[in-house]
Amino acid sequence: MAGEQGSRVARHWPKAAWRGVGLGVVIALAGCGKVDRGLGGAENPAAVGAPVAASGADLGADSNGTLHVPKAYRDAYQYLGTWAPANDPGVGAKEMHIVYASPGAIGEHRRAGRFADGTTLVKEVYEASTAPMTTGTVSRPAKLKGWFVMVKDSTNRHAAGNKLWGDGWGWAWFDAASPTKTASTDYKADCQGCHQPARNTDWIYSDGYQPLKGPGV
Repeated sequence: MAGEQGSRVARHWPKAAWRGVGLGVVIALAGCGKVDRGLGGAENPAAVGAPVAASGADLGADSNGTLHVPKAYRDAYQYLGTWAPANDPGVGAKEMHIVYASPGAIGEHRRAGRFADGTTLVKEVYEASTAPMTTGTVSRPAKLKGWFVMVKDSTNRHAAGNKLWGDGWGWAWFDAASPTKTASTDYKADCQGCHQPARNTDWIYSDGYQPLKGPGV
């Protein structure tokens, strides 16, 4: 995809961008609205796996397959991981990508090895700020650029009439000023290219998400 939107797509799940960036921070690693009453919404539990439906959280898509950035996701969702694309050439990170998963999604992935239908993943994309600190050269999130949202639907029920759905997911990029109106038009052209290396893990770079591996010590 060319032009400005193409540059946005490149900020989705990075391909090889999570190489070491010499940061003095600890990074838990990951790499293109309205309250939901449809896919994954509290009033439609049959549409999704039980752990997802039971949460009652806003899950990023309505019954027509319209995608949006879920409301209050920082309060309701679970932290999944952070990616730090390197600033090449330069020092530190170019961007910080902070990823959240809808309630119950992590536990279901640990149990079944995959995300349940209705699972919503929200990735915040920030410009990074890098500066010397007492621990060394440190990068941190600065200005929010936008969000990348994925909603799991293994039945592909919206794929026939909506080019943002297919291969088991809804896919959409949202600029920071427009959390309910996606800038994406076709997931294959706008989003999926960055996910090709993760095709065998359901298009998600799951190995970079430490919470999926267990509860910790």
